[in-house]
Amino acid sequence: TNTQCVSLCNCLYILWWSFGTSGGGSLHRLDISKLPQVPHPKPLPTVHPKAPHKKLPPWIIFLVVFLAVVALAVLAGVYFQRRKKFSEVSETWEKEFDAHRFSYKSLYKATKGFSKDEFLGKGGFGEVYRGKLPQGREIAVKRVSHNGDEGVKQFVAEVVSMRCLKHRNLVPLFGYSRRKRELLLVSEYMPNGSLDEHLFDEAKRILSWKERLVVVKGIASALWYLHTGADQVVLHRDIKASNIMLDEEFNGRLGDFGMARFHEHGGSAATTAAVGTVGYMAPELITMGASTGTDVYAFGVFMLEVTCGRRPVEPQLEVEKRHMIKWVCECWKKDSLLNAIDPRLGDEFSPEEVEMVMKLGLLCSNIVPESRPTMEQVVLYLNENMPLPDFSPYTLGIGTFAPVLVDAASLVVSSASWSWSASSSANHSPYAYQSTDQPWGQTVETKNSLQIKPKTQTLSSGVKTVTPPAEDLESNLTSISSQR
Repeated sequence: TNTQCVSLCNCLYILWWSFGTSGGGSLHRLDISKLPQVPHPKPLPTVHPKAPHKKLPPWIIFLVVFLAVVALAVLAGVYFQRRKKFSEVSETWEKEFDAHRFSYKSLYKATKGFSKDEFLGKGGFGEVYRGKLPQGREIAVKRVSHNGDEGVKQFVAEVVSMRCLKHRNLVPLFGYSRRKRELLLVSEYMPNGSLDEHLFDEAKRILSWKERLVVVKGIASALWYLHTGADQVVLHRDIKASNIMLDEEFNGRLGDFGMARFHEHGGSAATTAAVGTVGYMAPELITMGASTGTDVYAFGVFMLEVTCGRRPVEPQLEVEKRHMIKWVCECWKKDSLLNAIDPRLGDEFSPEEVEMVMKLGLLCSNIVPESRPTMEQVVLYLNENMPLPDFSPYTLGIGTFAPVLVDAASLVVSSASWSWSASSSANHSPYAYQSTDQPWGQTVETKNSLQIKPKTQTLSSGVKTVTPPAEDLESNLTSISSQR
């Protein structure tokens, strides 16, 4: 059997072999022509010697390392900056309020990074932004100005009020958040802004008398609750139209509890500081401090403000109309009380209701604290469950305005016969910015120590002055004391 095989082994090829014999035992003849072609193996690739490795210049190595270090530093900076941006602060006293705490990151997203498009206005202690939570609920976020201990005190006051105050005519406070230099309060968004806007902003819809009366009754009910219905007596200390918010149905909601103070029923407020907004501050604040009676005084001014559609003091008007309380009383003396009503109401109002509210406003703003009604009585009067007491425009303490003036240069607050050292800060509508060209409407807080000074009517040239009323407050108080 002939077997052909081609095998490569050290370049030696076996092309043919045979083990057979024939006849006399001789081998077959080799026929070279029948041998297969010798295969030609592919040449092995030529191996070239490796070129010597070239070293990179030192400056290139340094540049690469430097760029890598810079890139890592930038990434680390971005990481820590982002972490710092959303970092929060927590203290021991906050543990009982943890259920009401929002993460700063959630509020940042809700307000679109506190965008200018979501800006609602500037309040007394910070800016207010509109936001929307993932659940779709609209909120208002107030970024409280952190001016040392004072800013924290205002913040804590509102956090405390959030936990214990529940009433349909109070602005609901949902929660809060804290950062190192930022304090944030989260409340329900009031789509119709503040009452102040609807009274004085011509671009806003004019509220009818019925709507105004509903607001007045609602705030009276809220104050009655604060004074007697809550776990503790709550002194709001800053009642005014710009702190009254309006919900979708134009119901009044009392907000901004940054000035509020709490004390036990039957006790008194442990503070000697006179706090409030100029034009709404009861004269006894400088000597007796805050009380439910000083809230009643401010509410009386508020009732007149809503009915007359003007601010408590307007220096640009003629003298007889400059002070709202005096002007309303003078109209009553002339038997023309309805002349003081907001002219924008036209004839669509109840004369009896308007007269009742105006007289009640004068009664509440009586400079004699003991002659003012309680908020419970005010609610009964407004709901016509009890007739007003007998009094006239000539009753002692009625229609007497005790101006509280602010000297912006020396920070001295005076009330007719007295003045005292004070620190003041502008306090405006929670949702709308107001001008601070005049002292009227500014929030004032005195220091704990009172300085009794001689009677003065002079202010620094940087502040507009208001002529005190013809009646001397000191002589009035003297005559009141003699009659007791």
